Amino acid sequence: MISPVDIQNKKFKRSFRGYDDEEVDKFLDEIIEDYEQIYRENIELKDKVTNLNEKLNDYKNLEDTLKNILITAQQTSDEIKNNAKVKAEMIIKEAENRAGKIVEESNDRVLKINEESEKLRHEVDVFKTKLKTTLLAEIDMLENKESPTNDKQDI
Repeated sequence: MISPVDIQNKKFKRSFRGYDDEEVDKFLDEIIEDYEQIYRENIELKDKVTNLNEKLNDYKNLEDTLKNILITAQQTSDEIKNNAKVKAEMIIKEAENRAGKIVEESNDRVLKINEESEKLRHEVDVFKTKLKTTLLAEIDMLENKESPTNDKQDI
């Protein structure tokens, strides 16, 4: 392939009417061939550059889309986490409230049972006292009846 230096350094022989037409035509044919080859290569390279630029734009668009998807996914993830946290807190509060009510009801039942137990103990004590009094009265009466001899002696 002829380089620009070759073209610049090319010397044509002088002939009687100037340069040798055949030599100049031959050199011009070589230049034309090389120029056509360079021209075709230039067109191919421009096409490649255009294709590569299109691909680059497609990749940039894809990259932007992926970035947007990642941002949206992160935002959705954060939102889900926050919602889950709020829901968990609500569930915990509700469970604490229920537990508090259950403890309160249990304490009320314990108090009622203790009151009822105390009442029953008191009733048992009263019953024991009455029974004891009745039994003592019966014993006293029995003892007094056993001593009818003592009564007959008095007569």
